[in-house]
Amino acid sequence: MGKTADLTTVQKMTIDTLKKEGKTQKVIAKEVGCSQSSVSKHINREAKGRKRCGRKECTSKRDKRALERIVKQNRFKNVGEIHKEWTVAGVSASRSTTHRRMQDMGFSCRIPRVKPLLNKRQRQKRLAWAQDKMDWTAAEWSKVMFSDESKFCISFGNQGPRVLRKTGEAQNPRCLKSSVKFPQSVMVWGAMSSAAVGPLCFLRSRVNAAVYQEVLEHFMLPAADQLYGGDDFIFQHDLAPAHSAKSTSTWFKDHGIPLLDWPANSPDLNPIENLWGIVKRKMRDARPNNAEELKATIKATWALITPEECNRLVDSMPRRIAAAIQAKGAATKY
Repeated sequence: MGKTADLTTVQKMTIDTLKKEGKTQKVIAKEVGCSQSSVSKHINREAKGRKRCGRKECTSKRDKRALERIVKQNRFKNVGEIHKEWTVAGVSASRSTTHRRMQDMGFSCRIPRVKPLLNKRQRQKRLAWAQDKMDWTAAEWSKVMFSDESKFCISFGNQGPRVLRKTGEAQNPRCLKSSVKFPQSVMVWGAMSSAAVGPLCFLRSRVNAAVYQEVLEHFMLPAADQLYGGDDFIFQHDLAPAHSAKSTSTWFKDHGIPLLDWPANSPDLNPIENLWGIVKRKMRDARPNNAEELKATIKATWALITPEECNRLVDSMPRRIAAAIQAKGAATKY
C-alpha cells in the first residue's frame, strides 16, 4: 500500500468523489486500491487546507495537455519515444518525470486486446446472422458441436508490443490490435459441445480439403459419438478454405451432417476460442523443451477441461449474439 504522497491525481480525485458520496474510508480504500491510512491522511489534509510540501512541479497544465496529446496520437509508443517528443515540444523534464505524469493521467502499459479486422460487408453479414439466431434457446445451442484449429507454441512469453491506455479504454479502437488469420503452421484441431470436449488432432501438414476430411473421418465422427451418442447434432466450423471446399461440403452431405451457417472472420462468436484461451492459460507455467513434450502438455491440459466449463461457454452464445447486434456487426469483447 502506498503512502499519501504516492497517490496519483486520479486516485485523489476518486477519493474526493467517493467522500462526497458519503462512502466510508474503508470502502474508499478498497475501491481506490490504497491503504485506509492514505485515504484518511488525504481527507484530513484537504479538510485542513494544507498544501503538499516539497519542490514545486516542473511542468505546467499546458505541458501536461501537450503530453496527453502526444500519448493519444499513438498509443503504442514507449516512454522513451514519448519523452523525446515531449522534450522537442519545449518541455524540460526527465524520463522518470514523463513516466510519472503519464501515470497521474491514468495511463498504464498493458497488453492490447486483439480483435478481428472486419470490413463493412462482413459486419453486415455478422449482424444479419446474429439477428437470425437471436431467438435460439440454450437447448438449441447444446445441439451444436463447435470446432476450430489453434496454434500452440513452445514459448508463450512473446506477446508483442504494449499499449498505453487508461482504465476503461480496453475496447478503445486506438488501443486494439487487429487480427487477420493465424499464420500457416502445424495446428491442433479440437471440438466441444455444451457437455464436454472431444479428442484432439495434431495436424502435421498444411490443412487442405483432403487433410481436413481425414480429420473429420477419424476425429470428428468419434467426437460426435462421444458427445451426442445417436442424437442429432449440428456441426460448426469457420470459413477456412479447407472447410468451405466443394469436396468438404459433399463429405458432409454424404454423411448426413447439417452445418451451422457461420459469418466470416468471427472468432469472437465461437466459444471454443475461449476454450483455447483457458487451455493456454493453464499451460502458462509449463516449459516443454520440444514438440513432443508440448503435445503431451496440451493433451493433459485438454483432459482437465470440465463439463461445467464447456456448459458455461456454450451458454454464453445468447450474450455473444446480443453483443454483436448491439455492436451492429462489429467485433465484440468475447
